[in-house]
Amino acid sequence: METKKKQKSVVLFMTSSCVWCTRAKNYFRKNEIKFKAIDISKDQKAAKDCEQHGCRGVPVVLIGGSKWICGFDQGKIEKALGIK
Repeated sequence: METKKKQKSVVLFMTSSCVWCTRAKNYFRKNEIKFKAIDISKDQKAAKDCEQHGCRGVPVVLIGGSKWICGFDQGKIEKALGIK
């Protein structure tokens, strides 16, 4: 039986009106990647956190609590999660 490696935590900082945020969510769901979505238009602290890591727009993906990816960059996300 194949043991599944524990997935790193994934947090998606997004807004409800962002097209790329929707694409990121769909990508995570399609690939069965568990994630927590935080709407930065409703959470000022989260918005500040993104800004402090050099991300001025959404989506922002935080992987494993330390890897910040500004924008929806599928290649970087897959590399950070160790998939493909």
